[in-house]
Amino acid sequence: MNEPGDNASAAPPRMTGSLRSVLHHAAGLFQARISLALLELGEARDAFITVFVLAIAALVMAGLAMIALSALIILLLWDAMGAWVIAVLAVLYSALGWLLIRSAVQMIREGRLGLPQTMAELRQDRETLFPRDAP
Repeated sequence: MNEPGDNASAAPPRMTGSLRSVLHHAAGLFQARISLALLELGEARDAFITVFVLAIAALVMAGLAMIALSALIILLLWDAMGAWVIAVLAVLYSALGWLLIRSAVQMIREGRLGLPQTMAELRQDRETLFPRDAP
């Protein structure tokens, strides 16, 4: 005669096999997701480097255009202003440079450069996990 205890002893191997199968498939899915994320991260890095190089090249070209435009202004205004045109351009470029540097320093002082929200969350997590008043 079958007792209820006999059926219970037969169930765990099926559940263990099923659980192992689920865990195996979950691990495979997790590995696939990690591989995809790493691949996309590599592509994003390559795209960032490309954009950075293009931005530097654009800045160099803009600088050369500024030099050419300055030379043109100097040539056109030389008869009317003489060397003063060079002094005016120098003052103008110096003022613009100072404003740009001031803006950059202000951004650094405001903390917008170093992932402020992420760092605040990490500090909060550290304080939660490791309180300072704990022995």
